[in-house]
Amino acid sequence: MKKSALYIRVSTTYQIDKDSLPLQREDLINYSKYVLGIDDYEIFEDAGFSGKNTDRPAFQNMMNRIKSHEFSHLIVWKIDRISRNLLDFCTMYDELKEYNCTFISKNEKFDTSSAMGESMLKIILVFAELERKLTSERVSAVMLSRAEKGLWNGASVPLGYKHTKGMKFPVIDDTEANVIKYIYELYIKNGSTPKVAYQLNQEKVKTKRGGTWTPKTVGDILRNPFYIGTYRYNVRNSGSKRRWKEKSEWVVVENNHSGIISPELFEKANEMLSDNYKGKRQYQRENTNTHIFSQVLVCGKCGSTLIAGLDSARKDGYRPSRYTCYSSRHDNINNCNNFISDITLLPFILNYIANFINLQNRITQRHSLRDIERILLRGKYFADVECIDRKGLEDTYIAFSIGFTDSSYSNGQGNAENNTNSELENLKKEKIKFEKALSRLEDLYLFDEQGISKKDYLFKKRDITQHIQKINEDISDINKKNSRVTTDISFLNKAGNFLIHNELTNKKNIDYRELLQAVDISLIKDFVNTVITQIEIIDKKVYSITFNNGITHKFLYKVKHLQVIRTREKFLYRAFEPQVIEYLKDNSYITRKDIENITGMSHTSANALLLELIDKGLIEKKGNSVATRYFLKA
Repeated sequence: MKKSALYIRVSTTYQIDKDSLPLQREDLINYSKYVLGIDDYEIFEDAGFSGKNTDRPAFQNMMNRIKSHEFSHLIVWKIDRISRNLLDFCTMYDELKEYNCTFISKNEKFDTSSAMGESMLKIILVFAELERKLTSERVSAVMLSRAEKGLWNGASVPLGYKHTKGMKFPVIDDTEANVIKYIYELYIKNGSTPKVAYQLNQEKVKTKRGGTWTPKTVGDILRNPFYIGTYRYNVRNSGSKRRWKEKSEWVVVENNHSGIISPELFEKANEMLSDNYKGKRQYQRENTNTHIFSQVLVCGKCGSTLIAGLDSARKDGYRPSRYTCYSSRHDNINNCNNFISDITLLPFILNYIANFINLQNRITQRHSLRDIERILLRGKYFADVECIDRKGLEDTYIAFSIGFTDSSYSNGQGNAENNTNSELENLKKEKIKFEKALSRLEDLYLFDEQGISKKDYLFKKRDITQHIQKINEDISDINKKNSRVTTDISFLNKAGNFLIHNELTNKKNIDYRELLQAVDISLIKDFVNTVITQIEIIDKKVYSITFNNGITHKFLYKVKHLQVIRTREKFLYRAFEPQVIEYLKDNSYITRKDIENITGMSHTSANALLLELIDKGLIEKKGNSVATRYFLKA
């Protein structure tokens, strides 16, 4: 059974609107019916697609159906309707032969079912590709000539400029020009592209495409001579691993258009960039890396000091410090693989210190240890902490509410200390005995067939529990008397002044990123060192904090399945959803590439975001392959 596939393509809107498509359609239908005698046919149309490759929706659909043995003939108006690329056409032709499909070009008058027709086909295709390359060379020569005359050749208009009808070159956009001036001003002041990017994002200043700023986008603006009136063309390769062309190929026209920035300011900013990054943007200046917790962190697994270094940069350019156990860097066999980042550490420590200072102002002798613990663990950053060790809470209670002083301990305290130590050991042994008794009582009641009654069980349990409680109180009293923790909390007053000055004391959750922008990092480091002597780290969590007056707080964390999940994917759409929806309101559809440009995401992350928005029912997908588009769901 014969069936023909009629393929039609035009590359421009003018051809679509005129008569090219109807003409091709009519000719191919007549050829199939009256020359080949095939009345069963199907038309495939690609309107507005170039012939430089075969990445076209209708063509791909047709080839898939040919592979399903649905068609015996493929008919085109001219051979270049399929492709102007010899390699693409040969690949397609090999597939046609494999699936016994005859290729026919109506205008060139050949049929690949014969040897002569097949040979003529290949010869014609060679000349079709030659024509395409010659056309490309002619276009390139014309565009280079235009650039040498200072004429605009299209492409994206830089931020700060706009293209208006009747003008042969972009002109200054006053609103966007102010953003450019502000970027140069911020960089001269801060000397850091990550800081500039962060501040622009905090102030909700948008890029040309409405996206967020990164150190690279800031650096590109600072490096672009377009802003001093210099027009450069033919400086980069497209689709090549080598990004920049040789300077001899560049077209550079100075004083071509009105600049936004003075040449002196541009030169100063670029000199700073070169000094800061040594010509490579992935390197910061050697003497500007201040690590807040260096020399304070120790490994809770092996006791080694954690070594400070820079972590990878985040989307907005912020590069946190990363602290790694010494053994992990110098012992590949026995390393404990222990590390932590400022991303986790800073919010935990800063908020805990703030809670510690607030506790000083609120604690009284009427407060219980549970009250102290509740105040210290206030805030979202402690959601995974189960509790603080009792010894640390007791020492805190003594320091803040009882107010013992170091002079309370006389030089003749040695004998008394020996006696209390002996008494403490006896109490601990007695506590263990009653705890075992309580355990045996529960086993007797729950599992023994001839066990005691519920009434006897409850009374005996009450008596044993009271004994244990009395022992705990006695142990607590002895610990208070033996406590060597100094009650000098003047270090908190210094730290408190720092926090009060920055109006952070009364905040429930301190935003460490805002703090880093408001306060110099060296001051934050001094602040931490004023309060804390040592922080112990285990498995990327704070295991204990030792304060400068000797108090140590140890933390017990919830079991893993009860901990709060904060995966990146869970919050991905929340960060970028408004930008995507706003874009769709201004435009009929959005593509994955648009998502990448708007958000600065990678290919994979952009796809993940689109899937999340589809699952949420906000958008819907239409089309396939390169023609995929996403629309607001009605």
